[in-house]
Amino acid sequence: MLKLSIRNQVIIGFVLLLMMSATRGQHFSTFQHLPGASWAVFFLAGFYLRSAWSLPGFLALTWLLDYASFTWGGSSGFCLTRAYVFLLPAYGALWLSGRWYAGQYRFEWRTLMPLVLAVLVGSIVCQLFSSGGFYFFSGRFVDTSFAEFGSRLLKYYPSYLQSLAIYVAVAALIHSAFVLITDQTGRKQAKMS
Repeated sequence: MLKLSIRNQVIIGFVLLLMMSATRGQHFSTFQHLPGASWAVFFLAGFYLRSAWSLPGFLALTWLLDYASFTWGGSSGFCLTRAYVFLLPAYGALWLSGRWYAGQYRFEWRTLMPLVLAVLVGSIVCQLFSSGGFYFFSGRFVDTSFAEFGSRLLKYYPSYLQSLAIYVAVAALIHSAFVLITDQTGRKQAKMS
């Protein structure tokens, strides 16, 4: 199981907050070409941050960014419907999959399979809740059908999965570099003692 100091968790939490703020839609970001990091933020928060308060905290941040965007930022309110509530279980699934993976984690190659499994299962459940909730309950689509929803999933899910996978891969590389550097520093100090 991954164990981080409170200091490291605070640093990671702040970085995740910045990622969410910089990439959430077209809110206030000047990083227009970065893919949205919301899915990755919830997954990584579940993995790195031990406090269960990280989930409601990032849900509140998501709502605050969206509210500010629609209210003051001039963004379209197209997605702001009664289906917005489906983001709670959608993002919760990613957070829980990150939390599950934290229990499986060891700094070993064999934990890559559980990581891939966690990312896939979390993202599929997230997509079903977020897209399914919007498609079936937003009131924006007439004559909904499971066949059309399936085709929409096939069209949109790969890009969401790609963004999530890129952010998680970058986080894994940074994490690995940090572990290796820390381990080497520890060995040098042990030799000097």
